[in-house]
Amino acid sequence: MSVVSSMDQVLAQLKAVSDQASVTGKSSAPTVAQADFGQILKSAVDQVNTVQQTASQLSQEFVGGSQDVELHDVMISLQKANVSFQSMIQVRNRLVSAYQEIMNMQV
Repeated sequence: MSVVSSMDQVLAQLKAVSDQASVTGKSSAPTVAQADFGQILKSAVDQVNTVQQTASQLSQEFVGGSQDVELHDVMISLQKANVSFQSMIQVRNRLVSAYQEIMNMQV
């Protein structure tokens, strides 16, 4: 769903900030809008949560016998929730790894 695009946005913004940091002091550097990393990360987590809640709601409606919910819709929503959650776990793992590398740097 939009979790993948959100992760792409996070990576693009991280790259933009990195590029901006590498050209600090140059007058011809393009200005990059300031992005709050915590807010972007919270937004991505909220999107994962929304996908999981939607999948849970669809599966409960299907189990309840609702005629409006098809099995394939339930399975697709559950897989989307699984993929988005696994993606979030990978992002978390990379963030933890980057944090550990930074903490191990000698000043």
